[in-house]
Amino acid sequence: MSITAERKQELISEYATKSGDTGSPEVQVAILSERIANLTEHLKTHQKDFHSRRGLLMMVGQRRRLLDYLSRKNRGRYDELIGRLGLRR
Repeated sequence: MSITAERKQELISEYATKSGDTGSPEVQVAILSERIANLTEHLKTHQKDFHSRRGLLMMVGQRRRLLDYLSRKNRGRYDELIGRLGLRR
């Protein structure tokens, strides 16, 4: 269900805005999106796992808040990020 350290490093290097960047909204949203995708696959086979479902909803809300923040601060970066991740909105 969780992402591996190697996959997390790949996401960080792909979405980082500068070298050593691990906390920018782009990186955080990319990591959350990967975790959401993995948890969604888990919930397709384990429909009654309500504890994981709650975690999924919390992650989706956190991603939404980060995207709203990025949209307010820099609309161009927001548009580029949702295009790269393939998110709707």
